[in-house]
Amino acid sequence: MSRTGRLFQLMDAMRGNRRPVTAAALATQLGVSERTIYRDMQTLAELGAPLAGEAGVGYLLRAGFFLPPLMFGADELEALVLGARWVKRQGDAELALAAASALAKIATATPKDLRDEMAETSLWVPIGFNERDDPHIPPARRAIRRQHKLRICYSDEQGRASERVVWPFALAYFEGKRVLAAFCEMRGALRHFRMDRIRSADTIAERYPTPRHALLKTWRAENGISEES
Repeated sequence: MSRTGRLFQLMDAMRGNRRPVTAAALATQLGVSERTIYRDMQTLAELGAPLAGEAGVGYLLRAGFFLPPLMFGADELEALVLGARWVKRQGDAELALAAASALAKIATATPKDLRDEMAETSLWVPIGFNERDDPHIPPARRAIRRQHKLRICYSDEQGRASERVVWPFALAYFEGKRVLAAFCEMRGALRHFRMDRIRSADTIAERYPTPRHALLKTWRAENGISEES
């Protein structure tokens, strides 16, 4: 592999880490020596890459830096297309349009136009798979993104309705159903709400007091879910 190609791989590896990563770990991932990583880091720094950290501590690519990828491997390309096709079957029109737009940008932003290869990828999500328009998913996603409270009218298994104010922080897409994870003000605890039982959902222009990442951390701990899940 050329040195230029290795530098791009190193940048990709750095983008995939939110915490400082050691030269030893990067060397193992790229199949080179630690000395090579140190030299390449110096080169990237001289080229203007916003790196934080130092030898023996770890390296981190500071937020806000974007570098278009040099190329996609066959597996990476298939993963992108399959993921976008899966999203289009989830019944959220806004996400479906966003997925198509993202793929178009990826296809034309690389040195090689990948549109034909993407169109010919033979991995498909079956027609009818979770194909249902749920009008309450977009406001739920926006509330999660903005960390705003959400007022919902919810029906339990017996069909009894109740109005609640919740702090939504996660939305899970299961086969056949979607589940909103939120702190419920009425119960004073974290709860799960099936989206198909929500009769109405209205965003309240008010940020909830506990940061989303803290709610998510507590939820993971309560349910025994690791960060890698």
